[in-house]
Amino acid sequence: MMKIKMKTAAIVIALLTALAFAGCASEGAPQGTESVPEPATAPEPAAPEHETEPAIEGEILIAVAASLQNAFEGDLIPLFNKEYPDVKITGTYDGSGKLQTQIEEGLDATIFFSAATKQMDALVEAGFMDGATVVKLLENEVVLITGIDTATDVTGFENIEDAAGIAIGDPASVPVGQYAEEVLTSLGSWDGIERRASIGTNVTEVLNWVAEGSAEVGIVYMTDAASMEDKVRVIAIAPAGTLKTPVVYPVGLKPELGEQADAAKAFLAFLKGSEAANVFESYGFKVL
Repeated sequence: MMKIKMKTAAIVIALLTALAFAGCASEGAPQGTESVPEPATAPEPAAPEHETEPAIEGEILIAVAASLQNAFEGDLIPLFNKEYPDVKITGTYDGSGKLQTQIEEGLDATIFFSAATKQMDALVEAGFMDGATVVKLLENEVVLITGIDTATDVTGFENIEDAAGIAIGDPASVPVGQYAEEVLTSLGSWDGIERRASIGTNVTEVLNWVAEGSAEVGIVYMTDAASMEDKVRVIAIAPAGTLKTPVVYPVGLKPELGEQADAAKAFLAFLKGSEAANVFESYGFKVL
Protein backbone atom coordinates (compact mmCIF):
# COMPACT_ATOMS: atom_id res chain seq x y z
CA MET A 1 0.00 0.00 0.00
CA MET A 2 2.89 2.30 0.80
CA LYS A 3 4.47 1.67 -2.62
CA ILE A 4 1.24 2.61 -4.37
CA LYS A 5 1.09 5.92 -2.51
CA MET A 6 4.68 6.75 -3.45
CA LYS A 7 4.05 6.02 -7.12
CA THR A 8 0.93 8.15 -7.04
CA ALA A 9 2.83 11.04 -5.49
CA ALA A 10 5.56 10.81 -8.12
CA ILE A 11 2.99 10.92 -10.91
CA VAL A 12 1.32 13.96 -9.38
CA ILE A 13 4.64 15.79 -9.07
CA ALA A 14 5.49 15.03 -12.71
CA LEU A 15 2.11 16.34 -13.87
CA LEU A 16 2.46 19.54 -11.84
CA THR A 17 5.94 20.14 -13.23
CA ALA A 18 4.72 19.68 -16.79
CA LEU A 19 1.87 22.11 -16.20
CA ALA A 20 4.27 24.72 -14.78
CA PHE A 21 6.53 24.59 -17.86
CA ALA A 22 3.51 24.89 -20.13
CA GLY A 23 2.35 28.01 -18.29
CA CYS A 24 5.74 29.67 -18.65
CA ALA A 25 5.78 28.99 -22.37
CA SER A 26 2.31 30.46 -22.87
CA GLU A 27 3.30 33.66 -21.06
CA GLY A 28 6.18 34.27 -23.57
CA ALA A 29 4.00 34.40 -26.70
CA PRO A 30 1.10 36.77 -27.45
CA GLN A 31 -2.25 35.10 -27.06
CA GLY A 32 -4.25 34.49 -30.16
CA THR A 33 -1.24 34.67 -32.53
CA GLU A 34 0.40 32.02 -34.57
CA SER A 35 4.09 31.60 -35.15
CA VAL A 36 4.99 33.22 -38.48
CA PRO A 37 8.18 32.07 -40.24
CA GLU A 38 10.72 34.77 -41.07
CA PRO A 39 10.67 35.82 -44.74
CA ALA A 40 13.44 34.38 -46.83
CA THR A 41 16.29 36.80 -47.50
CA ALA A 42 16.38 37.84 -51.15
CA PRO A 43 19.65 36.81 -52.81
CA GLU A 44 22.04 39.70 -53.43
CA PRO A 45 22.44 40.58 -57.11
CA ALA A 46 25.53 39.14 -58.68
CA ALA A 47 28.42 41.59 -59.02
CA PRO A 48 28.76 42.83 -62.60
CA GLU A 49 31.64 41.46 -64.55
CA HIS A 50 34.73 43.72 -64.73
CA GLU A 51 34.31 46.25 -67.47
CA THR A 52 37.53 47.01 -69.30
CA GLU A 53 38.26 50.62 -70.17
CA PRO A 54 37.73 51.45 -73.83
CA ALA A 55 40.94 51.33 -75.83
CA ILE A 56 42.51 54.70 -76.54
CA GLU A 57 42.61 55.51 -80.20
CA GLY A 58 42.97 58.48 -82.47
CA GLU A 59 45.49 60.53 -84.38
CA ILE A 60 47.57 63.38 -82.97
CA LEU A 61 50.10 65.80 -84.39
CA ILE A 62 53.07 66.78 -82.23
CA ALA A 63 55.45 69.72 -82.74
CA VAL A 64 58.89 68.80 -81.44
CA ALA A 65 62.29 70.50 -81.41
CA ALA A 66 64.59 69.11 -84.10
CA SER A 67 67.13 67.97 -81.50
CA LEU A 68 64.56 65.43 -80.25
CA GLN A 69 63.65 63.92 -83.62
CA ASN A 70 65.92 60.88 -83.42
CA ALA A 71 64.66 59.98 -79.94
CA PHE A 72 61.01 60.31 -80.97
CA GLU A 73 61.13 58.56 -84.32
CA GLY A 74 63.66 55.91 -83.34
CA ASP A 75 62.38 54.95 -79.90
CA LEU A 76 59.66 56.93 -78.17
CA ILE A 77 56.80 56.67 -80.67
CA PRO A 78 57.40 52.95 -81.39
CA LEU A 79 57.60 52.24 -77.65
CA PHE A 80 54.35 54.11 -76.98
CA ASN A 81 52.58 52.26 -79.80
CA LYS A 82 53.38 48.92 -78.21
CA GLU A 83 50.90 49.86 -75.46
CA TYR A 84 48.62 52.03 -77.58
CA PRO A 85 48.65 50.54 -81.09
CA ASP A 86 45.50 52.43 -82.13
CA VAL A 87 47.04 55.87 -81.63
CA LYS A 88 48.74 57.33 -84.69
CA ILE A 89 51.35 59.98 -83.93
CA THR A 90 52.69 62.30 -86.60
CA GLY A 91 55.63 64.50 -85.70
CA THR A 92 56.75 67.77 -87.22
CA TYR A 93 60.33 68.63 -86.23
CA ASP A 94 62.06 71.98 -86.59
CA GLY A 95 63.57 74.86 -84.69
CA SER A 96 61.41 75.77 -81.70
CA GLY A 97 60.95 79.33 -82.94
CA LYS A 98 59.66 78.13 -86.31
CA LEU A 99 57.33 75.69 -84.57
CA GLN A 100 56.07 78.51 -82.37
CA THR A 101 55.25 80.56 -85.47
CA GLN A 102 53.50 77.62 -87.11
CA ILE A 103 51.35 77.03 -84.03
CA GLU A 104 50.45 80.71 -83.90
CA GLU A 105 49.45 80.49 -87.56
CA GLY A 106 47.18 77.49 -87.04
CA LEU A 107 49.28 74.32 -86.85
CA ASP A 108 46.97 71.90 -85.00
CA ALA A 109 49.64 70.35 -82.78
CA THR A 110 48.25 68.79 -79.60
CA ILE A 111 51.71 68.63 -77.97
CA PHE A 112 54.57 71.12 -78.20
CA PHE A 113 58.02 70.07 -77.01
CA SER A 114 60.33 73.07 -77.12
CA ALA A 115 64.11 73.22 -76.79
CA ALA A 116 63.80 76.40 -74.71
CA THR A 117 61.34 78.01 -72.31
CA LYS A 118 61.12 81.25 -74.32
CA GLN A 119 58.93 79.82 -77.09
CA MET A 120 56.73 77.85 -74.70
CA ASP A 121 56.20 80.84 -72.43
CA ALA A 122 55.17 82.99 -75.41
CA LEU A 123 52.59 80.43 -76.55
CA VAL A 124 51.19 80.03 -73.05
CA GLU A 125 50.84 83.79 -72.66
CA ALA A 126 49.04 84.03 -76.00
CA GLY A 127 46.68 81.19 -75.11
CA PHE A 128 48.00 78.66 -77.64
CA MET A 129 49.28 76.29 -74.93
CA ASP A 130 47.75 75.22 -71.62
CA GLY A 131 50.15 76.46 -68.96
CA ALA A 132 48.71 74.05 -66.38
CA THR A 133 50.02 71.09 -68.41
CA VAL A 134 53.50 72.47 -69.13
CA VAL A 135 56.41 70.75 -67.39
CA LYS A 136 60.15 71.32 -67.68
CA LEU A 137 61.23 67.82 -68.61
CA LEU A 138 64.79 67.78 -69.97
CA GLU A 139 68.10 69.59 -69.77
CA ASN A 140 70.85 69.71 -72.39
CA GLU A 141 74.31 71.23 -72.86
CA VAL A 142 75.68 73.55 -75.52
CA VAL A 143 78.88 72.27 -77.15
CA LEU A 144 81.38 73.23 -79.83
CA ILE A 145 81.96 70.49 -82.40
CA THR A 146 84.05 69.72 -85.46
CA GLY A 147 84.07 66.93 -88.04
CA ILE A 148 85.59 63.64 -86.97
CA ASP A 149 88.23 63.97 -89.69
CA THR A 150 88.44 67.78 -89.80
CA ALA A 151 91.74 69.40 -88.94
CA THR A 152 91.26 72.50 -86.76
CA ASP A 153 93.27 74.66 -84.43
CA VAL A 154 90.17 75.59 -82.43
CA THR A 155 90.43 74.27 -78.88
CA GLY A 156 87.37 75.88 -77.32
CA PHE A 157 84.82 78.67 -77.45
CA GLU A 158 87.53 81.14 -76.48
CA ASN A 159 89.36 80.82 -79.83
CA ILE A 160 86.42 79.89 -82.06
CA GLU A 161 87.27 82.86 -84.31
CA ASP A 162 90.32 80.94 -85.55
CA ALA A 163 88.01 78.64 -87.54
CA ALA A 164 87.67 79.20 -91.27
CA GLY A 165 83.98 78.31 -91.22
CA ILE A 166 81.54 78.50 -88.29
CA ALA A 167 77.97 77.16 -88.28
CA ILE A 168 75.30 78.19 -85.78
CA GLY A 169 71.53 78.06 -85.60
CA ASP A 170 69.57 81.20 -86.40
CA PRO A 171 69.26 83.10 -83.08
CA ALA A 172 65.93 84.50 -84.26
CA SER A 173 64.25 81.09 -84.32
CA VAL A 174 66.59 78.32 -83.17
CA PRO A 175 67.12 77.98 -79.40
CA VAL A 176 70.64 76.56 -79.72
CA GLY A 177 71.44 79.60 -81.89
CA GLN A 178 70.16 81.85 -79.12
CA TYR A 179 72.31 79.98 -76.61
CA ALA A 180 75.31 80.28 -78.96
CA GLU A 181 74.79 84.03 -79.19
CA GLU A 182 74.57 84.27 -75.41
CA VAL A 183 77.77 82.27 -74.87
CA LEU A 184 79.75 84.17 -77.51
CA THR A 185 78.45 87.55 -76.33
CA SER A 186 79.59 86.65 -72.84
CA LEU A 187 83.05 85.89 -74.25
CA GLY A 188 83.08 89.11 -76.31
CA SER A 189 83.29 87.43 -79.71
CA TRP A 190 79.71 87.50 -81.00
CA ASP A 191 79.98 90.61 -83.19
CA GLY A 192 82.93 89.22 -85.14
CA ILE A 193 81.39 85.79 -85.59
CA GLU A 194 77.88 86.89 -86.52
CA ARG A 195 79.11 88.61 -89.69
CA ARG A 196 80.71 85.49 -91.16
CA ALA A 197 78.87 82.52 -89.64
CA SER A 198 76.74 80.13 -91.66
CA ILE A 199 73.23 80.40 -90.19
CA GLY A 200 71.18 77.20 -90.02
CA THR A 201 67.39 77.04 -89.84
CA ASN A 202 67.59 74.31 -87.18
CA VAL A 203 70.17 72.41 -85.20
CA THR A 204 70.09 69.40 -87.53
CA GLU A 205 71.24 71.56 -90.42
CA VAL A 206 74.17 72.89 -88.40
CA LEU A 207 75.10 69.37 -87.36
CA ASN A 208 75.10 68.14 -90.97
CA TRP A 209 77.25 71.04 -92.19
CA VAL A 210 79.92 70.16 -89.65
CA ALA A 211 79.64 66.41 -90.31
CA GLU A 212 80.05 66.99 -94.04
CA GLY A 213 83.02 69.32 -93.54
CA SER A 214 81.40 72.39 -95.09
CA ALA A 215 81.86 74.13 -91.73
CA GLU A 216 85.02 73.70 -89.68
CA VAL A 217 83.19 74.05 -86.36
CA GLY A 218 79.63 74.45 -85.18
CA ILE A 219 77.62 74.97 -82.02
CA VAL A 220 74.96 72.37 -81.21
CA TYR A 221 73.59 70.46 -78.25
CA MET A 222 75.51 67.66 -76.58
CA THR A 223 72.75 65.24 -77.58
CA ASP A 224 73.11 66.19 -81.25
CA ALA A 225 76.81 65.45 -81.14
CA ALA A 226 76.10 62.13 -79.44
CA SER A 227 73.64 61.16 -82.17
CA MET A 228 76.37 61.49 -84.81
CA GLU A 229 79.47 60.52 -82.86
CA ASP A 230 80.83 58.63 -85.85
CA LYS A 231 80.95 61.89 -87.85
CA VAL A 232 81.55 64.69 -85.35
CA ARG A 233 83.48 65.16 -82.12
CA VAL A 234 83.05 67.55 -79.22
CA ILE A 235 85.79 70.15 -78.79
CA ALA A 236 84.38 71.84 -75.69
CA ILE A 237 81.30 72.46 -73.54
CA ALA A 238 80.10 76.06 -73.11
CA PRO A 239 82.17 77.58 -70.29
CA ALA A 240 80.55 77.89 -66.89
CA GLY A 241 78.87 81.23 -66.37
CA THR A 242 78.37 82.02 -70.06
CA LEU A 243 74.71 80.97 -69.97
CA LYS A 244 72.32 82.77 -67.65
CA THR A 245 69.94 79.82 -67.45
CA PRO A 246 70.24 76.07 -68.09
CA VAL A 247 69.17 74.63 -71.45
CA VAL A 248 65.73 73.39 -70.45
CA TYR A 249 63.13 71.62 -72.63
CA PRO A 250 59.47 72.17 -71.63
CA VAL A 251 56.55 70.13 -72.97
CA GLY A 252 52.79 70.72 -72.76
CA LEU A 253 49.34 70.41 -74.35
CA LYS A 254 47.23 72.85 -76.29
CA PRO A 255 44.14 74.15 -74.40
CA GLU A 256 41.34 72.59 -76.48
CA LEU A 257 41.92 68.93 -77.34
CA GLY A 258 38.44 67.69 -78.29
CA GLU A 259 38.41 64.12 -79.57
CA GLN A 260 42.20 64.06 -79.36
CA ALA A 261 42.18 64.48 -75.57
CA ASP A 262 42.63 60.85 -74.48
CA ALA A 263 45.42 60.12 -76.96
CA ALA A 264 47.26 63.39 -76.29
CA LYS A 265 47.06 63.02 -72.50
CA ALA A 266 48.21 59.41 -72.69
CA PHE A 267 51.23 60.36 -74.80
CA LEU A 268 52.18 63.25 -72.51
CA ALA A 269 51.92 60.95 -69.49
CA PHE A 270 54.15 58.46 -71.30
CA LEU A 271 56.76 61.18 -72.01
CA LYS A 272 56.90 61.96 -68.30
CA GLY A 273 57.24 58.31 -67.29
CA SER A 274 60.19 56.07 -66.52
CA GLU A 275 60.31 54.29 -69.89
CA ALA A 276 60.66 57.58 -71.76
CA ALA A 277 63.18 58.81 -69.19
CA ASN A 278 65.43 55.87 -70.00
CA VAL A 279 65.22 56.72 -73.71
CA PHE A 280 66.01 60.40 -73.14
CA GLU A 281 69.01 59.53 -71.00
CA SER A 282 70.29 57.11 -73.63
CA TYR A 283 70.37 60.08 -76.04
CA GLY A 284 72.36 62.19 -73.59
CA PHE A 285 69.60 64.28 -72.03
CA LYS A 286 69.31 64.92 -68.32
CA VAL A 287 65.77 64.20 -67.10
CA LEU A 288 64.54 66.81 -64.61
